[in-house]
Amino acid sequence: MRHALAVLSALGVLASAAPALAASQTAGVEKTFLIPSSDGYGVAECLTTGGECGQVVADAWCESQGYAKSASFGIAAQDEYTGAIEAAPAVKTSDRPIRITCRD
Repeated sequence: MRHALAVLSALGVLASAAPALAASQTAGVEKTFLIPSSDGYGVAECLTTGGECGQVVADAWCESQGYAKSASFGIAAQDEYTGAIEAAPAVKTSDRPIRITCRD
């Protein structure tokens, strides 16, 4: 009887800890997407200004990719899409891709 009670107690502790363990394993998952600024959807201006419009678009993009919301968005730095090449010619800001970082 005591053995059965101990097993049930141990299972109860494990069951209550499982959601916390699962949450700690998936917390902080981020992925950055690069979107061409000339993608044809007309959202580049909204995403590059950094306002409320950009937040709504970035959150919608992340949700469509299976993430909870956006962590950041804006014009991608040159080393985010070409590598850290020192001799690379400067690219106009309007030609740079847009970056959206999503998180769970």
